[in-house]
Amino acid sequence: MREERLLLRSRSFFARPFFHFSVTVRIFTHFLFTLVLAGLASVTVQAAPTARATLVEAMLAETDARKIELISSLAGEADPVIEPVLKAWREDALFLYEPAEGAARIPILLVGEKDADDARAAQRVDTDAPLLDAAGKPLRLVSGDLTAVEHTSALRRAMKAVVDLLEVTSPDRKKRLQAVQTIGFGQDLTQLTGLQKRLKLEADPVVLRALREAIAVTRLKEPGSEGKLAVLAELKALHSLSSYDLIRTAMREAEAAGDAPVAEAAKSALWSIDNHKANVNFVGTLFRGLSLGSILLIVAIGLAITFGLMGVINMAHGEMIAVGAYTTYVVENVFGSGVTLPFFGFSLAIPGMNTTGALYQSYFLFALPLSFVAAALVGIGLERSIIRFLYRRPLESLLATWGVSLLLQQGLKLMFGSNNVQVSSPSYLSGNWTVNDIIFGWNRVFVIIFAGLIVFGVGLILTKTPLGLLIRSVMQNRAMASCMGVRTERVNMLTFGLGSGLAGLAGAFISQIGNVGPSLGQNYIVDCFMTVVVGGVGNLAGTIYSALGIGLVDQSLQQILLNPVLGKILVLGAIILFLQWRPSGLFVTRSRNLDD
Repeated sequence: MREERLLLRSRSFFARPFFHFSVTVRIFTHFLFTLVLAGLASVTVQAAPTARATLVEAMLAETDARKIELISSLAGEADPVIEPVLKAWREDALFLYEPAEGAARIPILLVGEKDADDARAAQRVDTDAPLLDAAGKPLRLVSGDLTAVEHTSALRRAMKAVVDLLEVTSPDRKKRLQAVQTIGFGQDLTQLTGLQKRLKLEADPVVLRALREAIAVTRLKEPGSEGKLAVLAELKALHSLSSYDLIRTAMREAEAAGDAPVAEAAKSALWSIDNHKANVNFVGTLFRGLSLGSILLIVAIGLAITFGLMGVINMAHGEMIAVGAYTTYVVENVFGSGVTLPFFGFSLAIPGMNTTGALYQSYFLFALPLSFVAAALVGIGLERSIIRFLYRRPLESLLATWGVSLLLQQGLKLMFGSNNVQVSSPSYLSGNWTVNDIIFGWNRVFVIIFAGLIVFGVGLILTKTPLGLLIRSVMQNRAMASCMGVRTERVNMLTFGLGSGLAGLAGAFISQIGNVGPSLGQNYIVDCFMTVVVGGVGNLAGTIYSALGIGLVDQSLQQILLNPVLGKILVLGAIILFLQWRPSGLFVTRSRNLDD
């Protein structure tokens, strides 16, 4: 046994080197095989013609059919050399240079200025390098001595198709998207190959969807039923709103031709798109109603303080909105190139800082606090000069503030002119998010978020700060608060300033949605009073629910009735009926004051 083990051990000892050698040979073989494959792949990649080589081959092709085939193969390519070369070809600026009789012709361009002999520098199209003579010196040639590269109308159409598709390869996403939509809804079947080629290269999901839609819409022009059935199924899956009319046209054509399957497929696609459109309109209406309710909330929360808490019917509250909006307009122009105002007949030039870029775009962030301060100062001035003499005299305060409202409107006209002015939105409020065909404007999203922050901030001020405690004490029982040492006049002034400042903030937001004019506040003052009354006078929570509810109902009725005026009338009628049922509004404010 011992001898057998020694024998086996000796065999394994001698077999191990051979085993290692065999493994090494196998690895080396795999390595060589991999290198060969890689080499073949690299040769294959190198053998793929570039756009420049394809263009040169097309120029030297003998037949127009071959030229068109080569040029059409460039559709969807993103090489920047394509457009200038094709443009030069169409403008007879490409020439064929023959170095010697019988030698291969070289496509060239003549570049630079002409010299005294009317010659220009020659540049090779295949290498983009200067054309050299036998001595290695750059050649200068006269165009009249050369043969221009010919082109026909069919060739020019092929070139145009390729150039049109170049926008589809633009690095700018917006340009790419617009080009795809333009080409697609042109329904030109000659562009189909380029669109399909680009579909394999596109990575952006939005542009990719637009490409699918454009290809499907273009293929609606194809003859035969099978292709149209597949295309209609694609458009149905995409819920393509923009292709609705084209599908309807295809359905009518199919019905006229007696093609029942295509007509049924088109009807099915239209039904699916109609359902999708209804869902988009529903969610869009909710969003617009929420944004309108947020604007109403910002405006009405200031009125809820002056009217609900202080009991002052301030008809000039709308002009505080206009003051905030005009402050935003002035700040924007100060950050820009300045503005000249017709200031009471005197031309007042306000110089601008001529800022650009991010600093200019930040003007709105500075305009927000300035709008609040400007409107608050006007409100404090109004309270100190008129309102403080009219507390507990609602009729007189109503008439007095109505007069002030007219004066402020006229003053704004004299300061800024009668025409509306436009405030440019900063870039971060100008765009939108499109989710499943529902457009969410950034300015409206911003208003919704900021309205929430304002409500939160006002709630903190009224409930968590000494100023809020003083405001609530004065509003609940002015005489008792005065006996306790509270300086009620100062509290009244600050409270009125806070309410007016909030209206100024609302004006800053409204300036991002529409134009600014002297009577801007009149569009909102009635809605604000309705919001405060429906919510319950003096109740901030009621104001929030009321603003959002009125905004949603108003937008829904406008969407359903397709008539804003009729929708507004119905809202007013509904509010009147509601107040007949609940005169104190949604939430009744309880008080121990015997006067309430």
